[in-house]
Amino acid sequence: MANIYSLWENAYNIREESIIKEIIPNHGIIMEKTLFYPTSGGQPSDKGVIKFDDQDIKILDAKKIENEDVLLIPELFPDNLNVGMRGVQEINWELRYKHMRMHTALHLLSVVIPSPVTGGQIGEIKSRLDFNMPNPIENKKYIEDELNNLIQQNLNIEQYWIPENELDNNPTLVKTISVSPPRGLGDIRLIKISLDDKQIDLQPCGGTHVKNTSEIGKIIIGKIEKKGKTNRRVNIHFFE
Repeated sequence: MANIYSLWENAYNIREESIIKEIIPNHGIIMEKTLFYPTSGGQPSDKGVIKFDDQDIKILDAKKIENEDVLLIPELFPDNLNVGMRGVQEINWELRYKHMRMHTALHLLSVVIPSPVTGGQIGEIKSRLDFNMPNPIENKKYIEDELNNLIQQNLNIEQYWIPENELDNNPTLVKTISVSPPRGLGDIRLIKISLDDKQIDLQPCGGTHVKNTSEIGKIIIGKIEKKGKTNRRVNIHFFE
């Protein structure tokens, strides 16, 4: 897999040693093996630090660029870095974990509200999904109870890879109208949520997720907004 996929194999990995592959002056650093999740699919990037022998460099943002590389954007750009230097990447675990919990909760929300998804955004405090839903949600408490009922069932989350042509033959897997799964690499990553042999949800996704819904905690349904003639925005946040 290209280097941006290495972190998907274990979203709980918060420390990774690698060497500098490329330096783009006044822009950022590209590591040979990237630990930082880049902004993508409504999920913000990781933040953290790269520790070299004589200095620590704070990373504020990560962006996907050409060739599936990830550009790491530092708070300050030092002038004594060189290609080939070895450093230890350490992500902000608290931020990463909140994104993981939120992202999985949004997948479950798409189960509770089985309408086409028109957009979404993940945050560490509040997240949301937009649905193509002409009629308003009349019982917000019901949605909240159903969502938390799924969370409390201790559902397992797993990832699978399928060929792109297999997704073409089963387009109903894609719930999002406005965002298509990343293509061009031969395979598509699926996230499956299940209990024993019972499948709860299966959809393409490139984000980071928890291993079990018990890690999410209680979710509160926030404001439900009308965004256009048929678009409804459902906000969620942690009960903390």
